[in-house]
Amino acid sequence: MNEPGNARTRAVRIYQTLRTAHLERALELPPADILYRQTRYDFDAGLVAQVRPQQVGDLRCAWLVARRGYETVEINEPAAVDCVRRSAAVLAALLVGDLVRRRRTRVVTYAIGNIDPHALPKPASWWPRLGRRLDLVLARWVWQRVDRVVFGTQTARQVYGTVFGIAERRRLHWITIEALPAVCDCPADGGKAPGRLLFLGDLSQRKGFDSVLTAWSAVRRRVPEALLTVVGRGALLDDAYAAARADDRVRVIADPPRDVVHAELRRASVVVLPSRRQDAWREQVGLPIVEGLAHGCTVVTTDETGIADWLSRNGHGVVPAGSVAELLAPVLAEAATRPLDAGAVRASLPHRDSRLEADAWLFAREVVAARA
Repeated sequence: MNEPGNARTRAVRIYQTLRTAHLERALELPPADILYRQTRYDFDAGLVAQVRPQQVGDLRCAWLVARRGYETVEINEPAAVDCVRRSAAVLAALLVGDLVRRRRTRVVTYAIGNIDPHALPKPASWWPRLGRRLDLVLARWVWQRVDRVVFGTQTARQVYGTVFGIAERRRLHWITIEALPAVCDCPADGGKAPGRLLFLGDLSQRKGFDSVLTAWSAVRRRVPEALLTVVGRGALLDDAYAAARADDRVRVIADPPRDVVHAELRRASVVVLPSRRQDAWREQVGLPIVEGLAHGCTVVTTDETGIADWLSRNGHGVVPAGSVAELLAPVLAEAATRPLDAGAVRASLPHRDSRLEADAWLFAREVVAARA
């Protein structure tokens, strides 16, 4: 990677929250600076030396973008209202920088937001409510400045069309590229066996881990040879350990390194992630879903994910979020008994990771197929 701010680096990616997936992706993309505010629980500090991101506050982020004179700036999507003040500060700084340089910086974004920000729960007190109103105004202003957008799901495109408006944006170029991975280049090992279930990621209620534990006893009765592996960390980690102590068919691996995660994905036949809405949060895609597909796993999830329709069309298990208590156990047991053929799952995926494809389109000098 180039030194941050190097004159040869003409693009910057701005994140509110940086996670391991961003760092791994950066190693495969053309050089670009990365400016971020905070990290996620799954952040792999070992990749920092290779990618060289910079952790900065909102005002310094805006100042660096204006001073360095990037040609293309990627911002968080406007529907992510918790990030919109950072994006607005950057765009305000760009106004000044572009006036001085007498040019227009291209602003791009990748959008997978699938919930109307106006429908988010209202804050209880007046000051946060005023802040929310400001954020909604800023979100619309930020959207008007975006030049290119890739929608990662059909749901996101529908939300933006309804909430922000797409057709009336004359200068906007957009395309929809379904948020699907390419096949992982993991080395082949012993292969998959039916009955190996994997929950991967945040052990929380919003990710549905409590529902998995509740459904597990019914799955065990139907599929006695089933094995549940829990990989990750979170508020319900103690519950995971309790389940493992009570049942030797439950394994827990707390917050392992990435090579262990990939090894478990190679062994698993089913990845389960029954996410449900919680407060202002809704599953956009789900990284465990994406990683499961990349390793040829059958996915069992809810219709909250933005790729629920694609999963259903391709034979994976999609449970209505409102019926998880009744339907998760039978759907999970069916997947454990008769998972999809791993080769067929891999064959259903694009040859190139869709996020890399989206990035190439966003940062291309000329727009190809402006609307799709």
